Amino acid sequence: MPGTELEDDRAVKDTKERILDAAESLFADRGFAATSMRTLTTSAEVNLSAVNYHFGSKERLIRAVFARRLRPLNRERLALLDRVDAGSAADDALPPIVEAFIGPPLRMSRDADGGGAVFMRLLGHAMNQPKDAIRQLLGEQFREVIDRFSASIHRALPQLDDREIRLRLLFMAGAMAHTMCLSDQLVRMYDGTEGENDAEAMIERLVPFLCAGLRASSTRHGTGVES
Repeated sequence: MPGTELEDDRAVKDTKERILDAAESLFADRGFAATSMRTLTTSAEVNLSAVNYHFGSKERLIRAVFARRLRPLNRERLALLDRVDAGSAADDALPPIVEAFIGPPLRMSRDADGGGAVFMRLLGHAMNQPKDAIRQLLGEQFREVIDRFSASIHRALPQLDDREIRLRLLFMAGAMAHTMCLSDQLVRMYDGTEGENDAEAMIERLVPFLCAGLRASSTRHGTGVES
């Protein structure tokens, strides 16, 4: 029966999403190594065979957890960058380039209901992982984003070479990640002032700060010679 098949498909999808939700939360709270499959199956209310059916292994499950959030996040970043590049005749394209890079992650980090806040906590944990497999996974997910944004920044700042731009993108990502991790402290800093810690307020403050860093003159090997 068609109706039965639809119900079965929905049940399979719900089970898969439940496993991903549980894995995301547990990995963010406990880390990858400390999260056992038994803990995961208990939290997701599934048996081990369901995890194996959908993902095959813990390593593939980790990849799926990242891909579920990062693929749409990076598509959004690149779509915003496409719009900026299409209007590149503007006097100063750098601020919208920076906003296209930091805006989607910062908005996701404030999305408590949709799970974005949990995922960004997980991403911060993963970026500090010494394991090569995790770093390789993140490198694969972000390679196109880094390449595209590097090229756009170079067009806006042709005096910087590719190596310098990629280094400054790393600094930019670090400032963004630090901001996402300091939500509670930012609220206390502003004495709980409403709106100071929402995503748009943070983006508005971060963009000019990061643009100034990108525009800063470059020195090489401590010589103090500007590039």
